[in-house]
Amino acid sequence: MIPIRILSDDDIKVILDIRNTIACVEKAYILKANNQARLFPLISEDLSEGKADMDIKSGVLYSDDTFGLKLVAWFGDNIKEGLPSLTGLAMIFDLKTGFPKAIINASHLTAMRTGAAGAIGIKYLAKHDSKALVVTGTGTQAVFQIAAAISVMPLLKKVYIYHPLRYQSAEKFQSTIKEKLGTIKIDIEGDPMNYIWIQKLDSIDFIAVDRIEKALNETEVVITVTPSQKPYIFHNWIRPGTHFSCIGADMPGKQEIDEKIFDAAKVFVDDIHQASSVGETQNSIKSGIINEKHLIEIGRLLNGDTYGRTSEKDITIFDSTGIALQDLAVSNYIIKKAEELKIGTTVYF
Repeated sequence: MIPIRILSDDDIKVILDIRNTIACVEKAYILKANNQARLFPLISEDLSEGKADMDIKSGVLYSDDTFGLKLVAWFGDNIKEGLPSLTGLAMIFDLKTGFPKAIINASHLTAMRTGAAGAIGIKYLAKHDSKALVVTGTGTQAVFQIAAAISVMPLLKKVYIYHPLRYQSAEKFQSTIKEKLGTIKIDIEGDPMNYIWIQKLDSIDFIAVDRIEKALNETEVVITVTPSQKPYIFHNWIRPGTHFSCIGADMPGKQEIDEKIFDAAKVFVDDIHQASSVGETQNSIKSGIINEKHLIEIGRLLNGDTYGRTSEKDITIFDSTGIALQDLAVSNYIIKKAEELKIGTTVYF
């Protein structure tokens, strides 16, 4: 009889904090750069154009004797019914035997590891003295992007919030964001009751804006996290020294920023093939502005094999499409902690 641990979203919320999630995602990128991990082909489909989509991401971590997959679905209209827009399930297997190790609700896992990825782009590519941040989008993932960004931006004082279609959504988001951020664990070991984190939030101003051009003129760090299929940030608005963590584009046809921005930027990605086919990068490649030779996988930067920002005027882009190796690395951490804390339900295969 083989034990399989089943973990709910509430279980994951007890186990995961931002600090450890970032460390897991960094590990995944480094393992990929060192050929100690491999991605399998992405399966990505529209279920209802502009309203619902799904993808299956899978791969193997050789160093951790783990392989597995995650199926995630996004249903944009769920929010109208008071339901999460993102749902999913991760299945983790033992590479030595092929037997399943765990089945994990992937909603909070995905939100946390995606937020961590955006923050890693900022941590390694943005100016270290940045005091302001622009976040485009007001969905659930925007909350996690902000939480993770705050954790790597020690001087942050202002967060500008922009919705490309409805200013009212940005205003509503502004009114609730501190409360939502207060429920996310930033560092369980160092701040188990979230006191330090909540005090940090009180020192930051959250500002809804109706014109993103003004916000872009006052900051050099931008996170894009919408399902847009046309650009709403244009190259002539961008200041030298700006960093973009592009998160929203993860399927063919999606686009958030003007492809001309790539012409003057240093471009880093989580996976070259995936970014050039379904990420924000797809549009600049289709336009002939850049090609895959211009793309650098972020794991090479974390590994010390290449340089990131070399000038205060560099424009940098991290195109994060989300890769299975992130999920596997975070899932392995979750499984280990769940065993230590005796969290979850065990069934037998």
